[in-house]
Amino acid sequence: MLSSATKKKIDTARDMLVGKIPMPTSQVEQITLALIYKFMSDMDKKTKELGDTSGFFANGYEKYAWDHLMDKSMPARDRVLLYREALEKMALNPHIPQLFRDIFRNASLPFNDPETLKMFLEVINQFEYDHSEELGNAFEYLLQVMGSQGDAGQFRTPRHIIDFIVEVVDPKKTDKILDPACGTAGFLISAYNHLRKNGLTNDEMDQVSANFVGYDISQDMQRLSLVNMYLHHFPDPHIYEYDSLSSEDRWNDDFDVILANPPFMTPKGGIRPHNRFSVPSNRAEVLFVDYIMEHLTINGKAGVIVPEGIIFQSQNAYKALRKMMVDDDFLWAVVSLPAGVFQPYSGVKTSILFFDRQLAKKTNKILFVKAGSDGFDLGAQRREIKQNDLPKALEILNEYKKQLVDDILPHVENTNITSLVDKEEIKKFGYNLSGEKLINKQKISSEEFRIDALSNLVELVRGVTYSKSDEVEIGGHRILRANNISISGRLILDDIKNVSESLTLNQSKKLIKNDVFICLASGSKDHIGKVAFIEDHTDYYFGGFMGAVRVKHLEILLPKYLFYLLNSVQFNQYLRDQISGANINNLNQTILGNFQIPIPPLSKQQDIIEELDRYQQVIDGAKQVIKNHEISFKIKSDWSEIELGKICEFKNGLNFTKSSSGKEISVVGVKDFKDRLFAPIHDLGTVQIDGDIGSGFLLKTHDILFVRSNGNQDLVGRSIILPTVENEISFSGFTIRARVIDDQINPLYLAYLFKTRLFREKMKSLGRGANIRNLNQEMLSQLTVPVPTLEDQETIVSTLALEKDVISQFKQMVDLYESKIKARIDEIWGK
Repeated sequence: MLSSATKKKIDTARDMLVGKIPMPTSQVEQITLALIYKFMSDMDKKTKELGDTSGFFANGYEKYAWDHLMDKSMPARDRVLLYREALEKMALNPHIPQLFRDIFRNASLPFNDPETLKMFLEVINQFEYDHSEELGNAFEYLLQVMGSQGDAGQFRTPRHIIDFIVEVVDPKKTDKILDPACGTAGFLISAYNHLRKNGLTNDEMDQVSANFVGYDISQDMQRLSLVNMYLHHFPDPHIYEYDSLSSEDRWNDDFDVILANPPFMTPKGGIRPHNRFSVPSNRAEVLFVDYIMEHLTINGKAGVIVPEGIIFQSQNAYKALRKMMVDDDFLWAVVSLPAGVFQPYSGVKTSILFFDRQLAKKTNKILFVKAGSDGFDLGAQRREIKQNDLPKALEILNEYKKQLVDDILPHVENTNITSLVDKEEIKKFGYNLSGEKLINKQKISSEEFRIDALSNLVELVRGVTYSKSDEVEIGGHRILRANNISISGRLILDDIKNVSESLTLNQSKKLIKNDVFICLASGSKDHIGKVAFIEDHTDYYFGGFMGAVRVKHLEILLPKYLFYLLNSVQFNQYLRDQISGANINNLNQTILGNFQIPIPPLSKQQDIIEELDRYQQVIDGAKQVIKNHEISFKIKSDWSEIELGKICEFKNGLNFTKSSSGKEISVVGVKDFKDRLFAPIHDLGTVQIDGDIGSGFLLKTHDILFVRSNGNQDLVGRSIILPTVENEISFSGFTIRARVIDDQINPLYLAYLFKTRLFREKMKSLGRGANIRNLNQEMLSQLTVPVPTLEDQETIVSTLALEKDVISQFKQMVDLYESKIKARIDEIWGK
C-alpha cells in the first residue's frame, strides 16, 4: 500500500525536476530510471552479502555503482557527467538482465544542473528495498501522476474499469493474451491477477507468463510497462515496441484473448495502415477494433473500450466495422460507460465492446447494459461515491453468458439499465449500436423512434454572393457572415456587412424564424459547422459562405431540437471526419444530408428543448455577470500620489540566445499576458541556454511584469503578477519587470490597480509614437499611482480577491451547465 512517506518522496523528486523538465511524462521517466538504478544497486548488495561476487556492476562497470555516484567527495560537475554516462552505458551492461538493458535503452539525462541532480539523487537514495514492494508502490503512484497521454488520445484506464472488463472476458490459464496498445500493461497485470485469484499457482505462473504479450508504439510506454510487469512478478515480460496499425511484422500472430483501451486520437493526416485490414479507414479507433477482430482465434474473446463514434457514426468505415461485429458473430454485449470515466484528462464518452466468437454464434441477440455510475463522481477529482452500477452489470453479463454456454434460450429482463436486442432490429437501424435508447427509463418504442438522414428532413439554402464593389458603408441590405456566429452557438449582431440596395437579392436568402444559421466554408476549419438558432423573422440576409438549414417536415422534426443536435460534439466530430477524409474545407449539401440524427416523438423533442433552454438561460446569465464584472475600487482624494519609480525597481527582460543542449528554463512571454491577474507559471514556454543568466533575470514572488513592445500594440502596457515562485523563471526581452522595494506597498494592490479601467486607459496612452508604441522604464518610473495606507491596501486586496473567487464560481457554473447540456445531448444520441 502506498505510504504517505513514499508519496512525499516522489512529490519532492518531481518538484526538483519540474523547473528542468516541464513535461510530467519526462519527469516520470527520470524518476523511474533512477528508482530502478537504485533498485539494481540494492539487489547487487544483497547478492554480494550472500557470497555472489559477480554483481551487476563488474568488469568495468564498477565506477557506475550507486555508492560511487553518491560519494560526497565527488565534484558536482563530475557527478552529472558520471550519471549521464551511466544511463547511456547501462543498456550495454552484460551483467544485468536483458529486461533492465531494454529499460535503459536510449536513456539520457536531459539537464546539466549539478545542484538539481545532487538533490534529486539524494531523494532517490532515501528509498530502501528489501524487496520490490516499495518500488512497486512508488511506481504505481508515478503512473497516477502521469495519468494521461491525452495529446495522443491515450488515457490511463481506471483500474476498476480494467478489472471489470477482465472479469467479464474471464481469461483462462491456457489463453494467449494480447493488449495491442498496452500503455503501462494494466490489462495484462489485471488478467494475471484474475488467474491468480482463480487458482493459478506460482509454478504455473512461470509456465504461462510467456502467454502475456503487449505492444506499444512508444518506447517510453514499453519501458514503463516492462518495469510494471517485472514488479508484478513476471520473470520475463513480453512487451514490444510495435506499431499495431502500420507494421505487418506480427500480423500473423493470433490470440485467444485481447484486452485493450486503444488510443482515441487520430494523428493529423490520419493513420497510414497497410492493406490487410478488412475495413478501409485512416481512423485509429476503427483500425484498432478491426485489428482486434482480425487477430482473435476461432474461439477468441475480447473486451475493448471505444469512443462513442464507433457506436453511432454513419460514415462508411464505422458502419462497415459494426456490420463486421454483428454479421460475422463477434459482438455479444455492449456496456455504456458514464462520460466522466476519463476525467480529468478527457470527458470523452465511451463504451465497452465484448467479443466472443463462441457465444456470438449461439444467439441472434446482443445485450446492452448501461452503467450510469462507476462508483465515482464525474468531476475532475473523481471522488468515490456509493452509487455503482458495475457490480450489477457484471452480474447481468455473467448470467447472460451462462445461459448461452448452457444452451438456454437467452433472456434478460429489460430494465432501466439493460436491454436485449435482436440483430435484425440493429440492422434496420443501420447497425447503430446506441443501445441506451432502448434502456432509458423513459423508453421510446421502436414504432415511435426513428433515425434518419438530414437529406430526408431539411433543405439547405446557400447565401447571397456579392463583390467588394457592392459593399456600402451605411444603409442597403444587411449581410451576416461567419463572424456573426459565436463558437457557443449565439447570434452576434456586430460587424454586419452592408451591400447596395441596387443589388437584387432573393428573399429566400433572408434569415427567417426557425432557421438554423450555419457556416458552410471558412479559412479556419474550426468555424465550419458553427450554428445559431433564429428565434424570429429578421431583415438580415446571409453571405455566400453561409447557409440556412430549414426543416421541411415540421410534423416530424422541431427546428430548435435540430439546432441543439447540430450544435453538439457529435455533429462537430462528424464534420471533422468528413473534412479530413475528403480533404475539403467546406460543408456541402451531400455532407450535411448524410448526417443521421435520432428523432423521438414531437412531445419528447419539446421536453428536450425546454430542458436545454433552461440550462442555456443559466449559462447566459452567468456569462453576463462575468462580462459585466471589472476590477474596480474607489480611489480617495486624500491618498498619496507616488511615482512608481520611487516604490519599484525595473529591469528589461532578456533576449535569449537559445542552445540545443544547454540548461532549460521557463520564460514568461507576451503570449502569457491574457486577461488574467496572475502569470500561468505552470504553463510557460521554455528555452535552453548555455551558462547562467544571472539572478537579476530570475523572477520572484509578486514581481509585476508589463508588455514592453509587441506587433499587436493593444498588448503593450498589459500587466501580470507572479504568484508564489518556487523554481527558476525568467522573462522575455519584450517585457519589463517591476519589483516593489517599499515595504509599505502591497504588490497585489498594485497588480489590482493596473487592472482597473482608469489605469488600463493610462497604460494605453503611454509610449505612443508616430507609427509604433513601446513602453520603457522611464515611462513606468514617472507613472503616478494612488497609494492608501498599507492596512487599506490589504483590505482592498482581500475584497477584490473575494470578488475574483465569486467570478470564478460563475465560470464554474458555466462549465457545469455546459456539461449538463452535453450530457443531455449525449443521452439523446444514446451515449
